[in-house]
Amino acid sequence: MVSKAQAPVWEASGKHHLESKKPRPYVNHYSFHIWDSEWGHVTIKISGHPPFPAQVILNGHEYVACQARKLGLDFKKEENCFTHIRDVAGLMRVAETLSQEGTIGRLSQVCERWIYTTCLCFALSLDEQQQSGFHYQYSVYQVESSRNLLFKAGAQMEEVFQALIDRTRAPLDFRQMKTILGYRKRPHFHHRKKSSRVWEVVVEKPTYDLTVLKAHCGKLTLKIYTKGERVLRIEVIVHNTEELDCGRSLEKFAEIVSRAWAILKRFVETLSCVEACFVSDQTFEQLPLPGQVGRTRVGGIDLNRPRLRHAAQAILALSLLPEGFTASQMAEQVRSRCGQPEYGARHAAYDLKKFRAKELIRRIGSTRRYEAIPSGLRALAALLVLRDKVIKPLLAGACHLKRGPKPNNRTALDQHYDNLRRGMRDLFSELGIAA
Repeated sequence: MVSKAQAPVWEASGKHHLESKKPRPYVNHYSFHIWDSEWGHVTIKISGHPPFPAQVILNGHEYVACQARKLGLDFKKEENCFTHIRDVAGLMRVAETLSQEGTIGRLSQVCERWIYTTCLCFALSLDEQQQSGFHYQYSVYQVESSRNLLFKAGAQMEEVFQALIDRTRAPLDFRQMKTILGYRKRPHFHHRKKSSRVWEVVVEKPTYDLTVLKAHCGKLTLKIYTKGERVLRIEVIVHNTEELDCGRSLEKFAEIVSRAWAILKRFVETLSCVEACFVSDQTFEQLPLPGQVGRTRVGGIDLNRPRLRHAAQAILALSLLPEGFTASQMAEQVRSRCGQPEYGARHAAYDLKKFRAKELIRRIGSTRRYEAIPSGLRALAALLVLRDKVIKPLLAGACHLKRGPKPNNRTALDQHYDNLRRGMRDLFSELGIAA
């Protein structure tokens, strides 16, 4: 397959020197799709102009599937995820071989096995390669790491995912969400396929609704989306490994994967803390009281004040950043929420001290970056939900119960609010609060 893309191109100048063209021109790239017995589908994309830069694309799921077949493990795989696994422990042992010391050697071997004999020979013959001493040096450019949650029923997965979206999209400031429509209802149980072979016309449309929740953090992308009938995938994409600041050479592969996995783990932890938030009565009582950071005495946290409430919302929104956030980033987030141009990094630094005094956030080492701790995320999310979704609606609606027929499009949450409002009205009457 042939496509055009930018690439470094050398040319001989008038002084007989090799110089790189600037800006980089768009040239033909040739993609070779190869089936390897060890790695499955391997794609090598190579430029047709010197110095013949090449990109090797490997899939860890394909590698695990190939090795599992050799061991006789029973599994089912749809596209890029495993949907049925009989021996989970055995498949995990196969997958763990990708994180062992021999992985770098296996990666180098599959590249050496195909790139010189199958791809580069269209530009340089084997004799020309030997005479010129042409040789590639490999580095890791892009990494994707994912965690797949396999549900017993697709309807259960859809219910869990939609609830997760409702609870986390606003607090974590997810700005990109799209749904590609397919079948709206997922089956509760697996139906057996017909024994006769069924011929179908396949179009570029998912079988079921595909909902993607995405957040961009520099050259990182954090995603959570449905895949297939009953698989929920949480994924981190490192578009350029320079973002990880640990080197890009192939020898750094284990560290690159480890850092990508740590980012994914933090993403899952953040989603869990915000989706299932909690605050103890002790924390609730201690927040308004003054605190202390080192020798500095700071005031308490009163979320009834708009400035501190916007600061708490900004901390939740910035908690997705894998390397933490700075006071300047928090100030920018607060300004975008409340529209106060005078709120700057100095104000944000002072507010951050208040949250540090209550052990809701912490400073990362000796840097000027901050991160929210899990218990702090749960507490902040719970306090904001209680104020905005419980206390304010109940106080506003307890004295004004609407009579008459109810609309047909009422949700379960609307019914809960109605029941609570009626209970609050009786409680106000018992306690002597004017209604």
